[in-house]
Amino acid sequence: MGKVAWQAYSLQGSAAGASALTDAAIEDQVETEWFSCPVDRKELKRLFKRSDAPGLRNFGLWFVLLLGSGVTAYFAWGTIWLIPAFALYGVLYSSADQRHHELSHGTAFKSRWINEALYHLCSLMMLREGFFYRWSHSRHHTHTIIVGRDPEIQAPRPPDIWGLLVLDLFQIKSGPILLGRIFHNATGTLTTAGRHFVPETQRANIVWASRLYVGVLVGVALACFSVGSVLPAMFIILPRFYGYPLYQLLNLTQHTGLAEDVRDHRLSTRTIYMNPVLRFLYIDMNYHLEHHMFPMVPFYRLSEVHDLIKDQCPPAYPSLWAALREMVPTMLHQRRNPSWYIVRRPPGADAPQEPIGAGVFAQ
Repeated sequence: MGKVAWQAYSLQGSAAGASALTDAAIEDQVETEWFSCPVDRKELKRLFKRSDAPGLRNFGLWFVLLLGSGVTAYFAWGTIWLIPAFALYGVLYSSADQRHHELSHGTAFKSRWINEALYHLCSLMMLREGFFYRWSHSRHHTHTIIVGRDPEIQAPRPPDIWGLLVLDLFQIKSGPILLGRIFHNATGTLTTAGRHFVPETQRANIVWASRLYVGVLVGVALACFSVGSVLPAMFIILPRFYGYPLYQLLNLTQHTGLAEDVRDHRLSTRTIYMNPVLRFLYIDMNYHLEHHMFPMVPFYRLSEVHDLIKDQCPPAYPSLWAALREMVPTMLHQRRNPSWYIVRRPPGADAPQEPIGAGVFAQ
């Protein structure tokens, strides 16, 4: 049922379309292609309900910590405390990665203007232009890990181990691609991928937003030149790179190594139990199976969804380490055998769902 909301979102052409969907409309439509765990309609209606208070508490604390760590890092410049101070600032700064993702759903806040303002701020922080990302991510939700349809598959088989687990810890591989997309779209002609899934009516927004991003990048470069120091970029652009290793690992655990080309998120998406600090930084996206099955549920209610459907899903991973310990060897195996993947068997399932495309199940 959550998937229906995202299909309607794509058809209406804007995030406003998603927020305009009523809970009744979501409940009345039957999802025919994706499996969805049964949830009581009244309970589902409650879970869809949005509020400003939880989002303000979470984002407010984040901004306070970001400001405090930024001031600390500024005064640590030129001292032996430089590395730990900026490491902390970078980790907090790069939490904008998952925050802009949740904001793209339009569910973090009841007040639309708060959601949109913070969405575009976090998108700029991550150099992931918001108008383009919203359409890309909509496709990710309607075609999750469907090869050839999902534009956000992080580890296509056979996976690029060096690129994903070494270079992209600091976005050395993906960062230039993001920057290249911004500069390309700023010319007025969208990338090939953008022309594929972005409606004609939305392309002007992407072009002008990309030009704004270019202006910010040029402004930061000029600021560095004028003061004769890289310090300005250490606060605005570079944290997106030096603060990213944790989030690269978190993002990889969402789907990597699991089944492709199946329409059941229980087989292709991980939920991982995490401590409160990681949950805060990751904005509860560790409940990723629940997020994909019910993408219109706000992040602060995903743990409630988990409690409702966990008996119908494969067991959650007990820790981030447990997920990585399974994922990394699987990626190495897929280098030799791309058809290999991890089987996640839902409770009571006689057999796992057969993939849409080619592939065999790991034993």
